[in-house]
Amino acid sequence: MSASGASHAPADEVPGLQAALRAELVEWASAGLRRTLSPSDPAARGRDFTSNDVLGLARHPAVVEAARAAIAEHGAGGRASRLLGGGCVLDERVEGAVAAWLGAEAALLFPSGYQANLGLVGALAGRGDALFCDELLHASLIDAARLSRAQVLVHRHGDLEHLSALLTCAPGARRRLVLTEGVFSMDGDLAPLPGLAALCARHDASLLVDEAHAAGVLGPAGAGAWAQAVAQGQIAPELRGRLAARLVTGGKALGVSGACVVGSAALREVLVHRARSFVFTTAPGAAVSGGLLAAIAIVRGAEGDTLRTRLAARVAQLAAGLPHAPAAMHSGPTAPWPVQAGPPPFASTPRRVTPPAAIVPILLGESAAASAAAARLQKAGLDVRAVRPPTVPQGTARLRLVCHADHTEADIAHLLAALSAAGVTQAAASARPAGVTQAAAGARPAGVTQAAASARPAGAGTLVVVGTDTGVGKTVVSALLLRAALLDPAAEATYWKPVQTGSDSDTDTVRELASRASFVEPLHALPLPASPHQAAAAAGVVIELAAVQQRLAELVQRTPGTLVVELAGGLLVPYDERHTQADLLARAGLPVVLVARSGLGTLNHTLLTLEALSARRIDVRALILVGAPHASNRDTLARRSGLLHVLELPLLEQLDGAALDSWLEHHPVAEVLQAD
Repeated sequence: MSASGASHAPADEVPGLQAALRAELVEWASAGLRRTLSPSDPAARGRDFTSNDVLGLARHPAVVEAARAAIAEHGAGGRASRLLGGGCVLDERVEGAVAAWLGAEAALLFPSGYQANLGLVGALAGRGDALFCDELLHASLIDAARLSRAQVLVHRHGDLEHLSALLTCAPGARRRLVLTEGVFSMDGDLAPLPGLAALCARHDASLLVDEAHAAGVLGPAGAGAWAQAVAQGQIAPELRGRLAARLVTGGKALGVSGACVVGSAALREVLVHRARSFVFTTAPGAAVSGGLLAAIAIVRGAEGDTLRTRLAARVAQLAAGLPHAPAAMHSGPTAPWPVQAGPPPFASTPRRVTPPAAIVPILLGESAAASAAAARLQKAGLDVRAVRPPTVPQGTARLRLVCHADHTEADIAHLLAALSAAGVTQAAASARPAGVTQAAAGARPAGVTQAAASARPAGAGTLVVVGTDTGVGKTVVSALLLRAALLDPAAEATYWKPVQTGSDSDTDTVRELASRASFVEPLHALPLPASPHQAAAAAGVVIELAAVQQRLAELVQRTPGTLVVELAGGLLVPYDERHTQADLLARAGLPVVLVARSGLGTLNHTLLTLEALSARRIDVRALILVGAPHASNRDTLARRSGLLHVLELPLLEQLDGAALDSWLEHHPVAEVLQAD
């Protein structure tokens, strides 16, 4: 027995879950992704280029004294939720101060920014609503969107054209809410707020702005990115009503903790009634509210202006000292949710030379490189951290430098010298690593180790062909994709159908239509022409999802060039009594090409399948309608899906390679293969 009275089983007797947890830790460690908590004493970590205390208010004497006085008067704890008498009078004073600071009617205090986002989105959106999310949103907004049960549509980072296309996809939604950060937490860039407001007006949507990394830093009196855009005349008065809410965290520039949702008085009342993370949590302690009141007063006053001026000077010095201006990384989402297909991102658009706030990222690509660079900088007395997956996607590990107002010119010069000595240059951050897809970012197929995934991003070069039904033309489309991939004589492409049912071999059909491709035999070839689970039962075998996953993961990692995987029948076709093909796709995190009939009945079947794919965060690269062209169905599906590639493949009089190549000459299948 241990000192606590709990027994410890030998390693070979550890229950299944505990064994899996230990194996996962070993896997993370082998990939250089094991994390440890830092020393609690900031002085032991070196000069701070990591924390979000950018104005240095966490140790400001006035803030510390206000927190101490609040404890002395009101006690240490929040005691209960505010609806059950918890908190203290200072909470409402904080809410009034934040609302006045941001020029809003009201605010509501939450214990943390994470809880505030969960409460805000959950209170405003639910079934029948639609949320439109930038792919680089903070995890708290990603989780809030997922938990809301609203339809979630994800657009490429900062891409207004793509967002506009998606806003047309949910015309029947009760509410349409566009979610963004004012300054994005990992890339440090500014959201295109004027354009977002204009799109909200055009599509009758509302805007939610998380000002976590902008409040205290940008805008008049540090009132944030929205206030800055308004003050600069970038947002016309008639568009300002599209702003539904802003979130101000207390734990970054304000140096304390907690967070306020800021908006109308009606919004505050709705949150009091419906924000579960407010209703069912203990109020912040009095020290939080006391400290926030002091911090807000400082930020709004002359001292705040001085601190912001110092901070901006240090950011400019750092950016100017790097070999290249901080790059537009467009590095993919911080969690595995796919981006709906759309126009190419605006990566070629010139970006400002100096980052707008305090965050200066240096993209290094692999986790090992980022960790090694951070270690060298730490030895030089600088608290710089490597940000690695899953916080950021595979292939986009980075140093996330955060400038502070109390940094001196000598501090920045020391950092630049240490970066140079460590071999770290901004040139490494000038391009997104080849092969890192937006959809696959952060996702990892089961059976693929993190170490392997870092070498070849999951899903790079892989497309899964799935249909709305059986007999819709998936096999011909698979051959088309292979022939498109092989238009380059030096290219390689491989076909695999995991489960084949019936005596007619789809592998043989594809071999006839795309003979230059390579072929992998099915994991299961079952004689009965029926659903995989029924055909397996008739053959006396069991289709094990784990085995299919493992084989798929091996092929994804080891297959050069393009891998086309054709599934059997529709998305929700069962493999066994518990699992469907949708489960395989959701776990693998691979992009799909959806094949559907072009004629009567396709709207319902296709939209239902697209909805099921979206619910599982599965990236749809293209929709191909097979049969007699039907312009109305094609246009309706293109408009409602937001997909860039909705193609029509007519029934070919002669089904052979020449006919497929003739069709390919006039349709952008190569763009589907290259989409990222």
